[in-house]
Amino acid sequence: MTSRRRTIHLLARRLPAAGLLAALAAAAFWMAAPEAQAPASAPEYRVDPFWPKPLPTTTDADGLARQWVTGMVGASCIDSHDHVITVNRGFLPGGLLPQEGSQSVPSPPVILYDTDGNVAGSWGDPTLTEAGAAAVLPHGIHGCATDEMDNIWIAGNSDGVVQKWTHDGSEMLLQIGTKGLCDGPPTLNPDSPHPTCGEPGNNSSRTLLNAPADIAVDPNPDPVTGEPGSVYIADGYGNHRIVVFDREGNYLRQWGSAGSGDGQFVEGGGGHPHCVVLGNDGLVYACDRGQNRIQVFDREGNLQRIVRIDPAEYGEATLRATDIELSRDPEQRFMFVVDLGSNRIWILERESGDIVGSIGGSGHMAGEFTFPHTVVTDSDGNLYAAETIGGRRNQKFALVSD
Repeated sequence: MTSRRRTIHLLARRLPAAGLLAALAAAAFWMAAPEAQAPASAPEYRVDPFWPKPLPTTTDADGLARQWVTGMVGASCIDSHDHVITVNRGFLPGGLLPQEGSQSVPSPPVILYDTDGNVAGSWGDPTLTEAGAAAVLPHGIHGCATDEMDNIWIAGNSDGVVQKWTHDGSEMLLQIGTKGLCDGPPTLNPDSPHPTCGEPGNNSSRTLLNAPADIAVDPNPDPVTGEPGSVYIADGYGNHRIVVFDREGNYLRQWGSAGSGDGQFVEGGGGHPHCVVLGNDGLVYACDRGQNRIQVFDREGNLQRIVRIDPAEYGEATLRATDIELSRDPEQRFMFVVDLGSNRIWILERESGDIVGSIGGSGHMAGEFTFPHTVVTDSDGNLYAAETIGGRRNQKFALVSD
């Protein structure tokens, strides 16, 4: 282990047998171990095994109880009331697994939780086309973001659209892209319901997207137009670009291409770029997850620096930079990076890029991860991790000290 890095360990695993019962009673607790010449202390977190609360049970027309199940959780985001908004794929074909029970039913695609884990709202039209694709919401529901008006933005990595919805889901206010028509050649996926969607895309359209992964909305004036509300899209499962639209959905600019050079995104393997986040420093943080790095640009697309996620003590891994979140302090001192390759969330000092701690590890117990996908933080600094594929859940990590 290098002198500038510290790994956060599960407290119960570090205690002798005599102290194990006390540790288990206190729940899983992560803390950074001091080390000579290490950076200043990383924030400390404790998993909340009781968040969220059990999902509702409904009664069908025959009087049978039906339990909501979410299926894969594509992403989470946070509104101004600290509601954790999750988007899930349970309503899609194969969204629920046979082992999830014959009495389970897909939950609504969008669920809002309060900080205690109670369901504060839910919505989303689960209607499917004859081909089994989402008829209204984005197919392959993936990224999630909120704007300063608490509108909810959703991306789909299978049919080429980003949608803006009212907070209660009663109205779609804007759609960027054309549903089912992507920025790719018609021979790309001829047997798919959306044959122009997928990789390699054209990476060039000013009106179409190709399987977008994530969204961020800028409340500040755009550096070119001077108008607030520019929409930054990680157009990354078919294309390889960050593309920017104005608040009305008009194309402004783009950057990025396929490759391994500076400012490029990994050529194959999906999710390139996989995330886009706007910092208080006016910079744009993008996940090049297949090349284990975060690329930082100004808002016009000029590369400022590259932060590599390569903790040597954990060996080789891929998809180390799957998602990022910045801490809520004004300086945004810390950056949280989802590492799908080793099922962890790394804690970095944002300015230096130094890894100062981590959360999690592989497993299915509280505080462990299987396919972590996104992370967000609320106004109190608590972290919320969404797991998809094998994990299929959300977890809360309460901030203990910062």
